Amino acid sequence: MTLSNSTTRNVTVLDRLLGERRPLVMGILNVTPDSFSDGGQFIDPQAALTHARQMIADGADIIDVGAESTRPYIGAEPVALDDEIDRLAPVLRPMIELGTPVSIDTMKAKVAAWALEQGASILNDVWGLQRGPDMARVAAEHGVPVIVMHNREQPDPALDILADIEAFFLRSLDIASKAGIARDRLVLDPGIGFGKTPEQSIEVIARLAKLKSFGLPILVGLSRKRFINFVSPAKPQQRLGGSIAGNLMAVQAGADIVRVHDVAETVQALRVMTAIDKAR
Repeated sequence: MTLSNSTTRNVTVLDRLLGERRPLVMGILNVTPDSFSDGGQFIDPQAALTHARQMIADGADIIDVGAESTRPYIGAEPVALDDEIDRLAPVLRPMIELGTPVSIDTMKAKVAAWALEQGASILNDVWGLQRGPDMARVAAEHGVPVIVMHNREQPDPALDILADIEAFFLRSLDIASKAGIARDRLVLDPGIGFGKTPEQSIEVIARLAKLKSFGLPILVGLSRKRFINFVSPAKPQQRLGGSIAGNLMAVQAGADIVRVHDVAETVQALRVMTAIDKAR
């Protein structure tokens, strides 16, 4: 796959992201044994592909696939490079062939490069290009959109979390610029639940509009996150109501993409919200 082909392929993704004037829904597909909500559920390749097809049928605009749990600071097991690729290899190409843009969710530049060469069209980096110099280089070489997520090793309750996010994004944007990543290829993700207390996650959603000052699309991934349990105690699989409420509030505050486990329900909620808004 040449760079020119990669760039051409991604024009459609960016056009949809910036031009459709509606929030996009990114469906989560974890081919992992230990993700916090659905660990092990889709580790079997056929189960993963069946789930991808269902999410697309339910209205997902993008499928975000990952093979290493990125659960923050609570003991997710690191995955070796070869093991991560082995988990992805049976599902990535068939998933891409379904025709819906596929995002690769990884912390490793070599996994990202491999997945983009297979045809993945978005890079989702939970460390915002700040964990190693090769990630920015890989993104630049492939010309793909990059989701830059804010992250911290540990939460700090005393922190001004919005100020920390803004400073983090400024560093990421500088790294991207120096690597040759076009600014219009970047999407910002404030990293709900990553290195944040539940109160800080709620604050970030409430003040999301502040991040619009960067002039870049915003992705929010709050589906089934721990802050919902903080507000209304429930196990991850029982947090649908809280997830939908949070996503609707995030979209009203300026989110362009929501990353979710429950695609059909989220799509329905967004369509109803949009219909009511238009009726006003």
